[in-house]
Amino acid sequence: MFLQITTQAPQEVMTILDLAFKGGVTMIPIVLLSLIGLYIFIERFITIKRAGGNPSTFMKKVKEAVMQGRVEEAKQLCQKKNSPVARMIEKGITRLGSPLKNIETSIEYVGKIEVYRLERGLSMLATVAGAAPMVGFLGTVIGMIESFMVISQQEGAISPQLLSSGIYTAMVTTVAGLIVGILANIGYNYLIAQVQRVVHTMEYYSMDFIDLLQEPQK
Repeated sequence: MFLQITTQAPQEVMTILDLAFKGGVTMIPIVLLSLIGLYIFIERFITIKRAGGNPSTFMKKVKEAVMQGRVEEAKQLCQKKNSPVARMIEKGITRLGSPLKNIETSIEYVGKIEVYRLERGLSMLATVAGAAPMVGFLGTVIGMIESFMVISQQEGAISPQLLSSGIYTAMVTTVAGLIVGILANIGYNYLIAQVQRVVHTMEYYSMDFIDLLQEPQK
């Protein structure tokens, strides 16, 4: 019985950065898209989070001031509160004395502007979600073209190592594009849901303010 000792060459450890470089120049737009998407998500997340605070305590103080005729105090309360609801109510307070329909129209107009501000940049995030996988598939096509070019230029047996560059480009860019696209799509849908939550809050408290104005004066 003979003892056989086999030695294996140590396998090369490949990092994510190494894989990214193997993706070729197509990885540059994918990385740029990922950075743009990340920036938009963080910036919008912070903005929507600030806008979505619970304004119940604030509205209680404003309603008390309006009911007691302290209009200027109510306006100052709105000006101190940096939120879409506060800006809508402030516009309504400045229109006190006008017909109720005019007050409603003014509040709705401010509400539309606030919704636009909340949704600003989300269309770009949706573009990132759609464009990143397409750029990844473009890298796949480029990688396959590189592989076929190598095959056409070789005579006889073709070494798999010669094809590895094109295959790496094809696979890495596809995976990277899909990852960026999936994450951007998840982030987009999450932010849209948060915007809708803020919009519902705005609608609720604007109607609450209108109802206050329709209450009979004591």
